[in-house]
Amino acid sequence: MANLLGIDIAEDSVRVAWLRTGYRSISVVALEQQPIASYASVADAVRAVVGPMLSRGDSIATVLLGDKLFIRKVELPPTAMRQVAEVLPFELEALLPFDLEDAIFDSRVLPRQGPKAPIPILACAARLEQVKERIELVQQALSAEPERVDASSIALANLAALIPELAVPGPVMLVHLDGWTSDIAVLNAGKVEYVRTVSSGTEGLPASAKELARELRQSLFAWRSQGGAQPQVVYLTGPGSTLPGAEAYLSSELGVQMMALPAPRMEGMTPELQQKLPSMMRAVALAMGLTRTQASVNLRQGPLSYERGFSYLQEKIPLLVGIFFLIFVSFLFSTWMEWRSLSKQTDVLEEALAMVTKQVVGEAIRDPEMAEDAVSVTTSKADDPMPTVDGFDVMIEISKAVPEDMKHDIEELDYQKGKVTIHGIVSTIPEAQQIATTLGTIRCFENVKIVRTNQVVNENRQKYVLEFDLKCPVEGEKKKSSSEGSETKEGEP
Repeated sequence: MANLLGIDIAEDSVRVAWLRTGYRSISVVALEQQPIASYASVADAVRAVVGPMLSRGDSIATVLLGDKLFIRKVELPPTAMRQVAEVLPFELEALLPFDLEDAIFDSRVLPRQGPKAPIPILACAARLEQVKERIELVQQALSAEPERVDASSIALANLAALIPELAVPGPVMLVHLDGWTSDIAVLNAGKVEYVRTVSSGTEGLPASAKELARELRQSLFAWRSQGGAQPQVVYLTGPGSTLPGAEAYLSSELGVQMMALPAPRMEGMTPELQQKLPSMMRAVALAMGLTRTQASVNLRQGPLSYERGFSYLQEKIPLLVGIFFLIFVSFLFSTWMEWRSLSKQTDVLEEALAMVTKQVVGEAIRDPEMAEDAVSVTTSKADDPMPTVDGFDVMIEISKAVPEDMKHDIEELDYQKGKVTIHGIVSTIPEAQQIATTLGTIRCFENVKIVRTNQVVNENRQKYVLEFDLKCPVEGEKKKSSSEGSETKEGEP
């Protein structure tokens, strides 16, 4: 959880809102206010109010009042959408009453009318020295620098994250009535589109009531003159919002429904805090500027940019250690789950390998390397493009099968696609049968048979046609037959 401190330093008082953020929640811890006149200096007043709340590592935001700000609406050409930061300084240089080198500025891009319409920019600038003085004031009082220096009027837009009524479509006007000045902001869907600070507040009431109403009316007319629609409702906040009859009087003067700002949706709200809340809304808005939902500007830019020191890192060490531990545990768990999944996959694959090797080589092998060796031996001959036995081998075996004392002639030997056909001539048919019987004992010769015989014309000799299939078993079949007790014949190819 993070502690957020919004310090609203007005002309006559110091107001502080202490918020605490959690997971998707924001709670209020304390709301305090002290008049500056009760202390020797503004720094003493800030120290007295904020000191008891502040601890190391807390985020701080403060404010620069509207009478020290120069807020201008600038329109840039559509082609400058990606170069706003580079083009905007040149546009502001002609609008500011002092040199740009002496200025600090920030901006918000307003909604466009269309992709080809000019880019409206709400720019907020202040003198560098005045922003620096505000930073030094807080640092002198608290020995800690503020992370943000917000604009008093634009900061009110941060309340839209806590008050859904401010985030509705259509213009909604928000008026913060303070002692000497009043801030005005017009929001559309929670985004600021128009702001103004008037030099009238609750001081001098009821005599100054008409002057206050006139300046608010002029601000409303100025918004309408820029093409803005009539606000649906005007919400009052700040110290002046609690004055009796303020809503009714301003409603009649402005011709617009005026009502108190609804309470923000925060946890930890007590009746005591609820009573203090209307006067503390700008301090709450400043604290909300330290969250990711901020919709305002930050005047800590350029040479005044906030830099976190080593002390901030020291404060975050326990959090970083916790995050690292969670990451480490998650890594170990993920590694273990991955190993377990791979182990199961390995068991399944080994079982499948055993089934395949049982079918191919006749033995269940679960080791991949052993299976590869066994299969390579089994398929080495089958994969060899050269035949195991060719025609020359057949002729050699035929010559071995013919006895030396037998007269034998071969007219034709045909060997195609494992089929051998021999056209031979012998003296008698029994001699042909003897040759067929001898060839039938050779391992690679199968289905040896004499298909026909006939006598040679004008000779006392016999022709015969002998056919057989040439099939040599692969190595795996030899192993299988060997395991079943069969033996190959010695001397066969």
